[in-house]
Amino acid sequence: MPRPSPLTAPLWWLYQLVCAVLLFVVGPFFLLSRGRHYRQSVRGRLGFETPVGPVRTGGLWLHAVSVGEAGVAATLARALPRDEPALVTTITPTGQEQARKSFGGRCAVTYLPFEFGYAVRRLFHRHAPRALVLIEGDLWPLVLRRAGRLGVPVVVVNGRVSDRGFPRLRRVRWLARPLLLEPVRHFGVQTSLDRDRLVAVGVAPERITVTGNLKYETPEPTAAPELYAQLQALAAGRPILVAGSTMAGEETAVLDAFAALGPGRALLVLAPRHKDRWDAVATELRQRNLAFQRRSRFEGSGGTDVVLLDSYGELAGVYRLARGAFIGGTLVPTGGHNPLEPALFGIPVVVGPAMDNFREMAEEFDREQAWARVTGAAELAECFRGWLDDPAAAKLLGQRGRGLIERNRGALERTAELLARHLGAPA
Repeated sequence: MPRPSPLTAPLWWLYQLVCAVLLFVVGPFFLLSRGRHYRQSVRGRLGFETPVGPVRTGGLWLHAVSVGEAGVAATLARALPRDEPALVTTITPTGQEQARKSFGGRCAVTYLPFEFGYAVRRLFHRHAPRALVLIEGDLWPLVLRRAGRLGVPVVVVNGRVSDRGFPRLRRVRWLARPLLLEPVRHFGVQTSLDRDRLVAVGVAPERITVTGNLKYETPEPTAAPELYAQLQALAAGRPILVAGSTMAGEETAVLDAFAALGPGRALLVLAPRHKDRWDAVATELRQRNLAFQRRSRFEGSGGTDVVLLDSYGELAGVYRLARGAFIGGTLVPTGGHNPLEPALFGIPVVVGPAMDNFREMAEEFDREQAWARVTGAAELAECFRGWLDDPAAAKLLGQRGRGLIERNRGALERTAELLARHLGAPA
Protein backbone atom coordinates (compact mmCIF):
# COMPACT_ATOMS: atom_id res chain seq x y z
CA MET A 1 0.00 0.00 0.00
CA PRO A 2 1.26 3.52 -0.74
CA ARG A 3 2.53 5.37 2.29
CA PRO A 4 0.75 8.51 3.43
CA SER A 5 2.25 11.67 2.01
CA PRO A 6 4.68 13.42 4.42
CA LEU A 7 3.24 16.78 3.37
CA THR A 8 0.31 18.29 5.22
CA ALA A 9 -2.35 20.30 3.37
CA PRO A 10 -0.58 23.65 4.02
CA LEU A 11 2.65 22.21 2.65
CA TRP A 12 0.87 21.05 -0.49
CA TRP A 13 -0.42 24.58 -0.97
CA LEU A 14 3.12 25.87 -0.45
CA TYR A 15 4.40 23.40 -3.06
CA GLN A 16 1.88 24.70 -5.61
CA LEU A 17 2.82 28.27 -4.75
CA VAL A 18 6.49 27.48 -5.38
CA CYS A 19 5.53 25.92 -8.72
CA ALA A 20 3.57 29.05 -9.64
CA VAL A 21 6.45 31.35 -8.67
CA LEU A 22 8.92 29.27 -10.69
CA LEU A 23 6.59 29.38 -13.67
CA PHE A 24 6.21 33.14 -13.34
CA VAL A 25 9.97 33.72 -12.99
CA VAL A 26 11.36 31.15 -15.41
CA GLY A 27 8.49 31.09 -17.91
CA PRO A 28 9.26 34.41 -19.65
CA PHE A 29 12.90 33.45 -20.23
CA PHE A 30 11.80 30.06 -21.56
CA LEU A 31 9.29 31.65 -23.92
CA LEU A 32 11.88 34.13 -25.15
CA SER A 33 14.40 31.40 -25.95
CA ARG A 34 12.02 28.69 -27.16
CA GLY A 35 8.74 30.60 -27.42
CA ARG A 36 7.77 29.46 -30.91
CA HIS A 37 8.18 25.88 -29.78
CA TYR A 38 6.40 26.03 -26.40
CA ARG A 39 3.89 28.87 -26.68
CA GLN A 40 1.27 26.57 -28.16
CA SER A 41 1.45 24.29 -25.10
CA VAL A 42 0.85 26.93 -22.40
CA ARG A 43 -2.95 26.87 -22.46
CA GLY A 44 -3.08 23.10 -22.28
CA ARG A 45 -0.52 22.91 -19.50
CA LEU A 46 -2.57 25.39 -17.49
CA GLY A 47 -5.44 22.92 -17.74
CA PHE A 48 -7.68 24.79 -20.19
CA GLU A 49 -7.17 23.00 -23.49
CA THR A 50 -9.94 20.84 -24.92
CA PRO A 51 -8.57 17.36 -25.69
CA VAL A 52 -8.23 16.22 -29.28
CA GLY A 53 -10.13 13.00 -29.93
CA PRO A 54 -13.00 11.24 -28.17
CA VAL A 55 -13.24 11.73 -24.40
CA ARG A 56 -14.13 8.44 -22.76
CA THR A 57 -14.08 7.82 -19.01
CA GLY A 58 -12.84 4.74 -17.21
CA GLY A 59 -10.01 3.84 -19.58
CA LEU A 60 -6.25 3.61 -19.40
CA TRP A 61 -4.23 6.83 -19.20
CA LEU A 62 -0.81 6.77 -20.88
CA HIS A 63 1.55 9.65 -20.07
CA ALA A 64 4.54 10.32 -22.34
CA VAL A 65 6.85 13.33 -22.01
CA SER A 66 7.95 13.96 -25.60
CA VAL A 67 8.37 12.40 -29.04
CA GLY A 68 10.36 9.36 -27.94
CA GLU A 69 8.01 8.44 -25.12
CA ALA A 70 4.97 9.06 -27.35
CA GLY A 71 6.45 6.58 -29.79
CA VAL A 72 6.84 4.06 -26.97
CA ALA A 73 3.21 4.69 -25.97
CA ALA A 74 2.12 3.93 -29.54
CA THR A 75 4.19 0.75 -29.50
CA LEU A 76 2.62 -0.32 -26.19
CA ALA A 77 -0.87 0.40 -27.53
CA ARG A 78 -0.32 -2.27 -30.19
CA ALA A 79 -0.46 -4.89 -27.43
CA LEU A 80 -3.66 -3.49 -25.90
CA PRO A 81 -7.29 -3.90 -26.99
CA ARG A 82 -8.62 -1.36 -29.45
CA ASP A 83 -10.61 0.45 -26.74
CA GLU A 84 -7.46 1.03 -24.65
CA PRO A 85 -6.11 3.60 -23.93
CA ALA A 86 -8.69 6.33 -23.40
CA LEU A 87 -6.28 9.21 -22.67
CA VAL A 88 -2.74 10.11 -23.77
CA THR A 89 -0.89 13.11 -22.33
CA THR A 90 2.43 14.71 -23.21
CA ILE A 91 4.44 17.70 -22.01
CA THR A 92 6.16 18.97 -25.16
CA PRO A 93 4.47 20.20 -28.36
CA THR A 94 6.48 17.74 -30.43
CA GLY A 95 5.29 14.90 -28.21
CA GLN A 96 1.73 16.20 -28.57
CA GLU A 97 2.02 16.20 -32.34
CA GLN A 98 3.39 12.67 -32.35
CA ALA A 99 0.64 11.45 -29.98
CA ARG A 100 -2.10 13.05 -32.08
CA LYS A 101 -0.71 11.36 -35.16
CA SER A 102 -0.37 7.97 -33.47
CA PHE A 103 -3.66 7.99 -31.53
CA GLY A 104 -5.80 10.33 -33.62
CA GLY A 105 -9.45 9.31 -33.48
CA ARG A 106 -8.73 6.47 -31.06
CA CYS A 107 -8.63 8.35 -27.75
CA ALA A 108 -8.31 11.78 -26.16
CA VAL A 109 -4.91 13.46 -26.47
CA THR A 110 -3.98 16.51 -24.40
CA TYR A 111 -1.19 18.08 -22.33
CA LEU A 112 -0.32 17.06 -18.80
CA PRO A 113 -1.11 20.16 -16.72
CA PHE A 114 1.37 21.98 -14.53
CA GLU A 115 1.38 21.00 -10.84
CA PHE A 116 -1.62 23.13 -9.90
CA GLY A 117 -4.39 21.46 -7.94
CA TYR A 118 -7.31 22.81 -9.98
CA ALA A 119 -5.74 21.69 -13.27
CA VAL A 120 -4.82 18.20 -12.05
CA ARG A 121 -8.27 17.71 -10.49
CA ARG A 122 -9.93 18.87 -13.71
CA LEU A 123 -8.02 16.29 -15.76
CA PHE A 124 -8.89 13.43 -13.40
CA HIS A 125 -12.53 14.54 -13.20
CA ARG A 126 -12.99 14.81 -16.95
CA HIS A 127 -11.39 11.47 -17.87
CA ALA A 128 -11.82 9.39 -14.67
CA PRO A 129 -9.01 6.98 -15.63
CA ARG A 130 -9.06 3.50 -14.14
CA ALA A 131 -5.24 3.33 -14.20
CA LEU A 132 -2.24 5.53 -15.03
CA VAL A 133 0.74 4.22 -17.00
CA LEU A 134 3.85 6.43 -16.93
CA ILE A 135 6.18 5.91 -19.88
CA GLU A 136 9.80 5.86 -18.63
CA GLY A 137 8.78 7.26 -15.23
CA ASP A 138 7.84 10.94 -15.46
CA LEU A 139 6.78 11.33 -11.83
CA TRP A 140 4.86 14.40 -10.59
CA PRO A 141 3.91 14.62 -6.89
CA LEU A 142 0.49 16.24 -7.30
CA VAL A 143 -0.58 13.84 -10.05
CA LEU A 144 0.52 10.86 -7.96
CA ARG A 145 -1.21 12.25 -4.87
CA ARG A 146 -4.48 12.70 -6.77
CA ALA A 147 -4.24 9.20 -8.23
CA GLY A 148 -3.73 7.78 -4.75
CA ARG A 149 -6.71 9.67 -3.32
CA LEU A 150 -8.96 8.37 -6.09
CA GLY A 151 -7.63 4.81 -5.90
CA VAL A 152 -6.16 4.96 -9.41
CA PRO A 153 -3.26 2.47 -9.64
CA VAL A 154 -0.02 3.75 -11.17
CA VAL A 155 2.52 1.65 -13.08
CA VAL A 156 5.78 2.77 -14.68
CA VAL A 157 6.74 1.04 -17.94
CA ASN A 158 10.02 1.20 -19.84
CA GLY A 159 11.42 2.87 -16.73
CA ARG A 160 14.97 4.10 -16.44
CA VAL A 161 17.09 5.88 -13.84
CA SER A 162 19.63 8.01 -15.67
CA ASP A 163 23.26 8.62 -14.69
CA ARG A 164 22.35 12.24 -14.04
CA GLY A 165 19.12 11.54 -12.17
CA PHE A 166 20.37 8.77 -9.88
CA PRO A 167 22.67 10.89 -7.66
CA ARG A 168 19.94 13.51 -7.27
CA LEU A 169 17.35 10.89 -6.39
CA ARG A 170 19.66 9.29 -3.86
CA ARG A 171 20.38 12.62 -2.17
CA VAL A 172 16.68 13.37 -1.61
CA ARG A 173 15.41 9.79 -1.26
CA TRP A 174 13.95 10.64 2.17
CA LEU A 175 11.47 12.88 0.33
CA ALA A 176 11.36 11.22 -3.09
CA ARG A 177 10.45 7.84 -1.67
CA PRO A 178 7.07 8.81 -0.13
CA LEU A 179 6.22 11.48 -2.73
CA LEU A 180 7.33 9.83 -5.98
CA LEU A 181 8.20 6.17 -5.48
CA GLU A 182 5.75 4.73 -2.95
CA PRO A 183 2.66 5.89 -4.91
CA VAL A 184 3.74 3.69 -7.84
CA ARG A 185 2.32 0.18 -7.62
CA HIS A 186 4.99 -1.41 -9.83
CA PHE A 187 8.00 -0.43 -11.92
CA GLY A 188 8.74 -2.12 -15.24
CA VAL A 189 12.32 -1.09 -16.05
CA GLN A 190 14.66 -1.43 -19.00
CA THR A 191 17.73 -2.99 -17.36
CA SER A 192 19.00 -4.64 -14.19
CA LEU A 193 21.01 -1.46 -13.50
CA ASP A 194 17.76 0.53 -13.38
CA ARG A 195 16.34 -2.05 -10.96
CA ASP A 196 19.41 -1.85 -8.72
CA ARG A 197 19.23 1.93 -8.63
CA LEU A 198 15.58 1.89 -7.61
CA VAL A 199 16.36 -0.61 -4.85
CA ALA A 200 19.17 1.69 -3.69
CA VAL A 201 16.71 4.56 -3.18
CA GLY A 202 14.23 2.44 -1.25
CA VAL A 203 11.93 0.64 -3.70
CA ALA A 204 11.20 -2.94 -2.63
CA PRO A 205 12.65 -5.46 -5.14
CA GLU A 206 9.28 -7.22 -5.46
CA ARG A 207 7.84 -3.99 -6.89
CA ILE A 208 10.30 -3.98 -9.80
CA THR A 209 10.39 -6.11 -12.96
CA VAL A 210 13.04 -5.93 -15.68
CA THR A 211 10.97 -5.98 -18.88
CA GLY A 212 13.51 -4.67 -21.40
CA ASN A 213 13.44 -1.62 -23.64
CA LEU A 214 10.21 -1.04 -25.54
CA LYS A 215 12.07 1.14 -28.01
CA TYR A 216 13.49 -2.03 -29.54
CA GLU A 217 9.90 -2.96 -30.42
CA THR A 218 9.41 0.05 -32.70
CA PRO A 219 7.57 -1.09 -35.85
CA GLU A 220 8.48 0.09 -39.32
CA PRO A 221 6.85 3.46 -40.02
CA THR A 222 4.05 3.76 -42.53
CA ALA A 223 5.49 4.19 -45.99
CA ALA A 224 5.11 7.49 -47.86
CA PRO A 225 5.66 6.49 -51.51
CA GLU A 226 5.08 9.97 -52.92
CA LEU A 227 7.73 11.54 -50.66
CA TYR A 228 10.18 8.74 -51.38
CA ALA A 229 9.70 9.15 -55.10
CA GLN A 230 10.33 12.90 -54.79
CA LEU A 231 13.54 12.35 -52.82
CA GLN A 232 14.81 9.75 -55.26
CA ALA A 233 14.07 12.12 -58.13
CA LEU A 234 16.07 14.85 -56.35
CA ALA A 235 18.91 12.39 -55.74
CA ALA A 236 19.03 11.60 -59.49
CA GLY A 237 20.89 8.35 -58.92
CA ARG A 238 23.14 9.64 -56.13
CA PRO A 239 23.16 7.88 -52.75
CA ILE A 240 21.19 9.61 -49.97
CA LEU A 241 22.72 10.54 -46.62
CA VAL A 242 20.41 11.49 -43.73
CA ALA A 243 21.25 13.65 -40.72
CA GLY A 244 18.30 13.23 -38.37
CA SER A 245 17.16 15.10 -35.25
CA THR A 246 20.06 17.55 -35.35
CA MET A 247 20.45 20.12 -32.59
CA ALA A 248 21.85 23.65 -32.54
CA GLY A 249 25.51 23.61 -33.60
CA GLU A 250 25.36 20.24 -35.31
CA GLU A 251 24.15 21.39 -38.72
CA THR A 252 27.44 23.24 -39.17
CA ALA A 253 29.43 20.06 -38.51
CA VAL A 254 27.18 18.00 -40.79
CA LEU A 255 27.39 20.52 -43.62
CA ASP A 256 31.18 20.78 -43.23
CA ALA A 257 31.39 17.00 -43.51
CA PHE A 258 29.08 16.97 -46.50
CA ALA A 259 31.11 19.67 -48.24
CA ALA A 260 34.31 17.66 -47.68
CA LEU A 261 32.88 14.84 -49.81
CA GLY A 262 33.05 17.02 -52.90
CA PRO A 263 30.27 18.05 -55.27
CA GLY A 264 27.78 15.55 -56.63
CA ARG A 265 28.65 12.63 -54.34
CA ALA A 266 25.32 12.41 -52.51
CA LEU A 267 22.04 14.08 -51.63
CA LEU A 268 21.85 15.15 -47.99
CA VAL A 269 18.53 15.06 -46.13
CA LEU A 270 18.88 17.34 -43.11
CA ALA A 271 16.21 17.09 -40.39
CA PRO A 272 16.58 19.52 -37.43
CA ARG A 273 14.93 18.24 -34.26
CA HIS A 274 12.89 21.35 -33.43
CA LYS A 275 10.64 23.29 -35.78
CA ASP A 276 11.64 26.65 -34.34
CA ARG A 277 15.10 26.16 -35.91
CA TRP A 278 14.01 25.27 -39.44
CA ASP A 279 14.27 28.83 -40.69
CA ALA A 280 17.70 29.33 -39.12
CA VAL A 281 19.00 26.17 -40.78
CA ALA A 282 17.56 27.33 -44.10
CA THR A 283 19.48 30.59 -43.64
CA GLU A 284 22.73 28.69 -43.05
CA LEU A 285 22.16 26.62 -46.19
CA ARG A 286 21.58 29.83 -48.14
CA GLN A 287 24.74 31.42 -46.74
CA ARG A 288 26.74 28.40 -47.86
CA ASN A 289 25.35 28.79 -51.39
CA LEU A 290 24.02 25.24 -51.31
CA ALA A 291 21.23 24.30 -53.68
CA PHE A 292 18.53 23.15 -51.29
CA GLN A 293 14.82 22.56 -51.13
CA ARG A 294 12.49 22.51 -48.17
CA ARG A 295 10.21 19.51 -47.78
CA SER A 296 7.29 21.90 -47.31
CA ARG A 297 7.78 23.48 -50.74
CA PHE A 298 9.33 21.10 -53.25
CA GLU A 299 9.98 22.84 -56.57
CA GLY A 300 11.06 20.34 -59.20
CA SER A 301 13.97 17.90 -59.20
CA GLY A 302 17.00 19.62 -60.67
CA GLY A 303 20.35 20.44 -59.10
CA THR A 304 19.59 19.91 -55.41
CA ASP A 305 22.36 19.27 -52.86
CA VAL A 306 20.33 19.28 -49.63
CA VAL A 307 16.71 18.64 -48.66
CA LEU A 308 15.66 20.40 -45.46
CA LEU A 309 13.09 18.06 -43.91
CA ASP A 310 10.90 20.71 -42.27
CA SER A 311 8.16 18.28 -41.23
CA TYR A 312 7.29 15.97 -38.37
CA GLY A 313 6.59 12.27 -38.55
CA GLU A 314 8.42 11.61 -41.83
CA LEU A 315 12.04 11.22 -40.77
CA ALA A 316 11.67 7.62 -39.56
CA GLY A 317 10.42 6.50 -42.97
CA VAL A 318 13.02 8.49 -44.92
CA TYR A 319 15.78 6.45 -43.30
CA ARG A 320 14.80 3.50 -45.49
CA LEU A 321 16.23 5.37 -48.52
CA ALA A 322 19.60 6.18 -46.95
CA ARG A 323 23.06 4.86 -47.66
CA GLY A 324 23.82 5.92 -44.08
CA ALA A 325 22.51 8.11 -41.25
CA PHE A 326 23.93 10.47 -38.63
CA ILE A 327 21.93 10.71 -35.38
CA GLY A 328 21.73 14.23 -34.01
CA GLY A 329 22.00 15.36 -30.43
CA THR A 330 25.26 13.42 -30.17
CA LEU A 331 27.92 15.93 -31.23
CA VAL A 332 26.56 18.39 -28.66
CA PRO A 333 25.86 17.48 -25.01
CA THR A 334 22.10 17.05 -25.25
CA GLY A 335 21.93 13.32 -24.53
CA GLY A 336 21.40 11.91 -28.01
CA HIS A 337 18.39 10.50 -29.83
CA ASN A 338 17.04 7.08 -30.70
CA PRO A 339 19.33 5.22 -33.15
CA LEU A 340 16.84 2.42 -33.76
CA GLU A 341 14.79 4.19 -36.43
CA PRO A 342 17.59 3.99 -39.03
CA ALA A 343 19.02 0.72 -37.70
CA LEU A 344 15.61 -0.88 -38.22
CA PHE A 345 16.20 -0.66 -41.99
CA GLY A 346 19.66 -2.20 -41.80
CA ILE A 347 21.47 1.00 -42.78
CA PRO A 348 24.73 2.07 -41.14
CA VAL A 349 24.49 4.59 -38.30
CA VAL A 350 27.02 7.10 -37.01
CA VAL A 351 26.81 9.02 -33.74
CA GLY A 352 28.91 11.42 -31.71
CA PRO A 353 30.08 10.91 -28.12
CA ALA A 354 26.92 12.20 -26.35
CA MET A 355 24.46 9.33 -25.92
CA ASP A 356 23.63 9.75 -22.22
CA ASN A 357 19.88 9.40 -22.76
CA PHE A 358 20.41 5.99 -24.35
CA ARG A 359 23.27 4.74 -22.21
CA GLU A 360 22.46 1.00 -22.19
CA MET A 361 21.48 0.99 -25.85
CA ALA A 362 24.72 2.80 -26.75
CA GLU A 363 26.76 0.28 -24.79
CA GLU A 364 25.14 -2.54 -26.75
CA PHE A 365 25.79 -0.85 -30.09
CA ASP A 366 29.41 -0.23 -29.03
CA ARG A 367 29.89 -3.81 -27.85
CA GLU A 368 28.45 -5.27 -31.04
CA GLN A 369 30.31 -2.75 -33.24
CA ALA A 370 26.91 -2.03 -34.75
CA TRP A 371 27.53 1.65 -35.56
CA ALA A 372 30.32 4.18 -36.05
CA ARG A 373 31.46 6.80 -33.53
CA VAL A 374 32.89 10.23 -34.43
CA THR A 375 33.91 13.33 -32.52
CA GLY A 376 33.49 16.07 -35.12
CA ALA A 377 33.09 17.15 -38.73
CA ALA A 378 36.39 15.70 -40.02
CA GLU A 379 35.66 12.21 -38.70
CA LEU A 380 32.07 12.43 -39.88
CA ALA A 381 33.27 13.26 -43.39
CA GLU A 382 35.63 10.29 -43.29
CA CYS A 383 32.76 8.04 -42.21
CA PHE A 384 30.43 9.28 -44.94
CA ARG A 385 33.19 8.89 -47.54
CA GLY A 386 33.87 5.32 -46.43
CA TRP A 387 30.20 4.37 -46.84
CA LEU A 388 30.05 5.93 -50.30
CA ASP A 389 33.29 4.31 -51.44
CA ASP A 390 32.56 0.86 -49.98
CA PRO A 391 28.80 0.09 -50.04
CA ALA A 392 29.45 -3.53 -49.04
CA ALA A 393 31.16 -2.50 -45.79
CA ALA A 394 28.39 0.00 -45.11
CA LYS A 395 25.78 -2.73 -45.61
CA LEU A 396 27.60 -5.06 -43.21
CA LEU A 397 27.62 -2.38 -40.51
CA GLY A 398 23.91 -1.80 -41.04
CA GLN A 399 23.19 -5.51 -40.79
CA ARG A 400 24.88 -5.66 -37.39
CA GLY A 401 22.58 -2.89 -36.16
CA ARG A 402 19.51 -4.65 -37.50
CA GLY A 403 20.63 -7.91 -35.88
CA LEU A 404 21.00 -6.18 -32.52
CA ILE A 405 17.38 -5.01 -32.72
CA GLU A 406 16.14 -8.51 -33.53
CA ARG A 407 17.96 -9.99 -30.54
CA ASN A 408 16.37 -7.48 -28.16
CA ARG A 409 12.76 -8.12 -29.10
CA GLY A 410 10.34 -9.29 -26.38
CA ALA A 411 9.90 -6.23 -24.18
CA LEU A 412 6.42 -5.56 -25.53
CA GLU A 413 5.11 -8.97 -24.51
CA ARG A 414 6.68 -8.74 -21.06
CA THR A 415 5.28 -5.24 -20.52
CA ALA A 416 1.78 -6.32 -21.58
CA GLU A 417 1.99 -9.18 -19.07
CA LEU A 418 3.07 -6.72 -16.36
CA LEU A 419 0.06 -4.48 -17.04
CA ALA A 420 -2.27 -7.48 -17.06
CA ARG A 421 -0.92 -8.59 -13.69
CA HIS A 422 -1.11 -5.22 -11.96
CA LEU A 423 -3.87 -3.33 -13.73
CA GLY A 424 -6.07 -6.06 -15.13
CA ALA A 425 -5.28 -4.91 -18.68
CA PRO A 426 -5.65 -7.79 -21.12
CA ALA A 427 -2.31 -9.12 -22.34
